[in-house]
Amino acid sequence: MVTIQESEIIERGLQAVQRAKELGRPVLLSEVHKVDVVNPLSFFEQGKKRYLGERFFWKDPKDETVLVGLGIVHQIQTDQNDSRIYHVEQKWKTLLKDSLVFNPYTESGTGLLLFGGFSFDPLKEKTELWSKFADALFYLPKFLLSIIHGQTYLTTNLICTANDDESLLYKISEERKKLVDAIQENIQEQPLNLLETKEVSPKKWKESVSAVVKELTNGPLKKVVLARELRLIFSNPVETENVLKNLNHQQHESFIFAFESKGDCFIGASPERLIKKQGNEVFSTCLAGSIPRGTTAKEDQTLGHVLLNDQKNLIEHQYVVEMIKEALTGACDEVIIPEKPQLMKIRDIQHLYTPVIGKCDLDTSLLRLVERLHPTPALGGLPKEEAIEKIRQVEDLDRGFYAAPIGWLDYGNNGEFAVAIRSGLIQGKEASLFAGCGVVADSDPESEFQETGLKFRPMLRALGGK
Repeated sequence: MVTIQESEIIERGLQAVQRAKELGRPVLLSEVHKVDVVNPLSFFEQGKKRYLGERFFWKDPKDETVLVGLGIVHQIQTDQNDSRIYHVEQKWKTLLKDSLVFNPYTESGTGLLLFGGFSFDPLKEKTELWSKFADALFYLPKFLLSIIHGQTYLTTNLICTANDDESLLYKISEERKKLVDAIQENIQEQPLNLLETKEVSPKKWKESVSAVVKELTNGPLKKVVLARELRLIFSNPVETENVLKNLNHQQHESFIFAFESKGDCFIGASPERLIKKQGNEVFSTCLAGSIPRGTTAKEDQTLGHVLLNDQKNLIEHQYVVEMIKEALTGACDEVIIPEKPQLMKIRDIQHLYTPVIGKCDLDTSLLRLVERLHPTPALGGLPKEEAIEKIRQVEDLDRGFYAAPIGWLDYGNNGEFAVAIRSGLIQGKEASLFAGCGVVADSDPESEFQETGLKFRPMLRALGGK
């Protein structure tokens, strides 16, 4: 680890305290140092001692951006339904307004950064399952480890008030030193024994699929995505760190994420990007239509060929392409989309995939793009509003953050959000896994049930189940 001059944060902190006195309000201080290589999983694991319940982890499929946050300096949350995007954006702008940022690097994902997400549907009645997550919830971490294109950075964030003195600054300096010195310590893994697997209301779920299929035949709805839950009960509390390690190993070419709140942890390995913004470019993903992987290379190739020529899946995929194109056209000067989908192959499943690139203004709001895109037809249905209303009516599940946007944005208006699928909610000795499928006019309830079973596999395997 590169030596960090502790005197710097003392000096800079005193500047922040002075500014707080002049302004009559708290001032946010952020300091970034480039450091030697740090294992991000070890950094997350080490945070368990002091910051349990206040951690997040993020890794994109190509390892271009890896983020680990420990501790909460500031939290933005709201249950204000329709205005939640606006609320988060305004609170973030207010927090940044008088901040002091000491960051000599230009890389996105360093310095001041929010991590968090939104619930799938803020109008859906909340249940006890998701009681520890607001409809919009974001953290500004005390310590942020950023690995950007292989280079490692450590950001320290602190809020200073007019009444603070050097003692606060020495305290944060010592806290950082202890964290850095302890990174290589190993935490003992606890064996996990799965006692019970509960399918939550499978018969009722299939009946809901049948009822929706009938409506799709004669009504304005084209597609409705219905999700279901699998509840797992273990002998011991689930160690998030071990699940994260397993996901990183087993589903490495996915977005790997973990987000803690008040003792619960939402965790997953999603193959689907919602939106990424880097300067004046945005990137999105059309991902809809799926088939299993083959047990041999030849079978896998045959299944992929079937998927590329299956009309049901091609139509379902095209719905997503058209919606994302329309959403981005309203915010971008140019939108580039290939004519035909290709295959995205991950461990258990292969999808139809179409990448999307857009050109936009530098000051285009990332959160507004999230708002325009969520939910895509792959997670909600078509037409958008009618499909969400139908899900509200027929789905017993409180989706919470499942199938919703999760990700990060930094103080340079850059960031990335994934669609939180292939995910689960860890709650002590229990966990809920979530999976959904697109119901269209010729859908078969039993086939859709089997498809959701396939989508449970990544999280089930990471938790030690079968």
